[in-house]
Amino acid sequence: MQTNTYEGLHIVNKTQSITSDELVVEAPLQININNEAYTVVMRTPDNDQDLVLGLLYAEDIYKDSLPIPFEIVEEKYGIPSIINVSIAPDVLGKGYLNKRTLLSVSSCGICGKQQLEDIEFSGDKIEKKVSFSSESLLEMFTPLQKHQETFKKAGGSHAAGIFNQHFKLLAIREDIGRHNAVDKCVGSLLQNNSLKSGMYLLVSGRVSYEIVSKAFLAQIPVIVAVSACSSMAVDFAKEFGICLIGFTRDNKMTVYANPSFLKTKIG
Repeated sequence: MQTNTYEGLHIVNKTQSITSDELVVEAPLQININNEAYTVVMRTPDNDQDLVLGLLYAEDIYKDSLPIPFEIVEEKYGIPSIINVSIAPDVLGKGYLNKRTLLSVSSCGICGKQQLEDIEFSGDKIEKKVSFSSESLLEMFTPLQKHQETFKKAGGSHAAGIFNQHFKLLAIREDIGRHNAVDKCVGSLLQNNSLKSGMYLLVSGRVSYEIVSKAFLAQIPVIVAVSACSSMAVDFAKEFGICLIGFTRDNKMTVYANPSFLKTKIG
């Protein structure tokens, strides 16, 4: 399963309607080597064996051409969540000694809930609440684009910007990696002791689980993306209390999580 259907609030020139979009599925996969946890990767399911072999090769763990046993240890929602590979100790590469830090993934209590309405959640959500119009969000992209100097010169770079509740740009950073750009913005505000003022995170590309988790840790309640959102990004945004908006361009946007932040509702 590489895509799934999610509901969203589609806005075009202030006109709102409910839409159903196919989102790319993002799900965690824990890789065990000889029954010991090695790492967790976020991926789109299918071709998991190819993914694991490619990772083991790149990490200098196993580069032999001989096949190795793969075992699905655990599944969630019909998707493999833990895979174990058995590799003889005498052929393990040096990369095995440099174990990756396991990504801490919350046990998402609402993953797979595809309806748009707000979902009750017993954990800690972001306490910051803001109210905004769709026009205000679109206007924030003007200063973001204005400061994308690297993109203007070379293209190929991503940008992230953090704005306060009055839609004032607090920080913008560019990087070849989407996640790096977000980290740079957060780091900049930490140095200025102004991270608490961050209300809106704008990103120039797509949104995956990792960007949602970064926004949650920084306690930023609204994420606005130019491009698509993954299924897990939507799931966790709902759980974390984050308003997640994708495809924000050409006077259009789609709200996938917590549409109650919008000032105007469907009439």
